[in-house]
Amino acid sequence: MPDILQEISGIAFNKGDNKIVYAEMDEDGSLFSLPLGTKDEKVTKFGKKGDYEDVSIIKGWAILLKSNGTLYSFPLSETAKPETTNVIETKNLIPKGEYEGMFGDETTGQVYVLCKQCGVDKGTKKNSGYILTLQSDGSFKSTGTFSTDVSQVDKLTGKKKGTFHPSALAMNPLTKEWYIVSSINKALVVTDANWKIKNVYHLSSNIFNQPEGIAFDAAGNLYISNEGSETQVGNILRFDYKKP
Repeated sequence: MPDILQEISGIAFNKGDNKIVYAEMDEDGSLFSLPLGTKDEKVTKFGKKGDYEDVSIIKGWAILLKSNGTLYSFPLSETAKPETTNVIETKNLIPKGEYEGMFGDETTGQVYVLCKQCGVDKGTKKNSGYILTLQSDGSFKSTGTFSTDVSQVDKLTGKKKGTFHPSALAMNPLTKEWYIVSSINKALVVTDANWKIKNVYHLSSNIFNQPEGIAFDAAGNLYISNEGSETQVGNILRFDYKKP
């Protein structure tokens, strides 16, 4: 990643096209777009400095998630500009909590937001999530909830992970399985379409410095973004899809 994306967080593609990756870093209200494998980034400022955690591109809209659950949306065409004021800010549509993971479904227009740490989950082995539907004007309508029972995480990894804190999620377009990354727990959780956990994989620190974002392209290839550190640069790692 270019130096400005040393703290890269969420990543997304437009309709699964991997030629351009959209990304944000968790300290600045800017959306970055760059051809994958290059450092030729374009930047579009959309908001003030803050803790931005994930990005989705659906239905011609860019959607950004702040850690407090606030959403920012603007037409993707605005990324041709260095700054946009054509931004819709959506507050208080989901309960108070800490959020880092979001996925937008191009087919349905639904946006899934997953709790990293919410009061409703305190004392349970569940992570709650909220389903919003993108409206034609860039606003959102609350349309449902979901939850993941993470009691199997320790058992399936053979490692004690403690409380599970998701940092990103995405749907595999070929299998419809959900992939959930937790940077703190160094884990990748795979669930079925109904959020039931199927597998859990340990993410080695030798490969994954700080996994914060996840996305699939149309061919089912998996991409995971990692924040950099004093000794490592921020990056996006690609894992090619292999048919079962």
